[in-house]
Amino acid sequence: FKAPDDLPPASRPCAMTGAPLSSRIRVLVVDDSVVVRRLVSEVLAQDLALAVVGSAANGKIALSKIPQVNPDIVTLDMEMPEMDGLQTLAAIRVTWPKMPVIMFSTLTRRGATATLDALALGASDYVTKPEKLDRSLAVVQHLQRELLPRIKALCPRGSLLASIARSAGPVAALGFRPPPKAVEVLAIGVSTGGPNALAEVIPRIPADFPVPIVIVQHMPPTFTRLLAERLTAHSSIKVVEAADGMPLAPGVALIAPGDYHMVIRREVRGGVKAFLNQEPQENSCRPAVDVLFRSVAQVYGAATLAVILTGMGQDGLHGCQRIRDSGGQILVQDEATSVVWGMPGFVVNAGLADAVLPIQEVGPAIVRRTREKR
Repeated sequence: FKAPDDLPPASRPCAMTGAPLSSRIRVLVVDDSVVVRRLVSEVLAQDLALAVVGSAANGKIALSKIPQVNPDIVTLDMEMPEMDGLQTLAAIRVTWPKMPVIMFSTLTRRGATATLDALALGASDYVTKPEKLDRSLAVVQHLQRELLPRIKALCPRGSLLASIARSAGPVAALGFRPPPKAVEVLAIGVSTGGPNALAEVIPRIPADFPVPIVIVQHMPPTFTRLLAERLTAHSSIKVVEAADGMPLAPGVALIAPGDYHMVIRREVRGGVKAFLNQEPQENSCRPAVDVLFRSVAQVYGAATLAVILTGMGQDGLHGCQRIRDSGGQILVQDEATSVVWGMPGFVVNAGLADAVLPIQEVGPAIVRRTREKR
């Protein structure tokens, strides 16, 4: 095996340790910038669970290298000459439909639009680029924090943390529960793979849906607004990015804006409203599902229907425990249809799920449970 010439020595497979390549997650780095290729490769090389097996300056080169280096996962830049990220992704999906692909995106409206297009085409996840890409500590830490966990979650054979949700042992039983109250609110938490999951669930909700909807999708600013617009365009209900003090209304979905926690409170006058804050991250997230779900449990209690969809990590677990303790219902996406069975898996293994469903059945189950009279 010969490492690509533009990789630093420390990035070349097995150069630092005698670890067999077969036990490590094989990564192909695709970016038209040699600086970015080197930087990403250096960061990946610091983790002994990973091996950079190749790099490419554009999509055309990447497609020729995939059968040569046999990567487990591809990191793919959005803007490249000859063959850009979207064109490359579409071609990868034709020949390698199951191969995880992480897109590199910019924190701009154009970048957000391209990212949502990529997710719709089958990208597994995305990572936003820092404004200035250099070898500074902040940039390295950003890549370590954002890129490494995603690679391991999407290729769980190389990561113990990614497999915790599948831990051995019996799932705790729900035990006796009194009949749930009539549903008065729908709360949804979702992360990795979320835009496509929401695009499957939200269009199945009818225009006369009788209760309000609140959603946390882990996404940065600008991305959540565009996601809301796309969901509205293909749905019978309206999906909007929440604003501070916005009232909840039947048949309207409020999605927490990027970088803001969303909580709900019942006002003495004006009913239930959503409020935003920038308090510290929870589960390394802002917005966080746990923050929203705790407030939902406090306001609606047993009248809550919560849904946990595909996502990395365990955000939503403690919030679901609050909802369960208050008598609410919890639906969870199954492992087979999840991009990453982290968030759903933790809830299932804690024994909190009333039902575990493939994504195609989540929408109908929501409608059915919401229309049941108690």
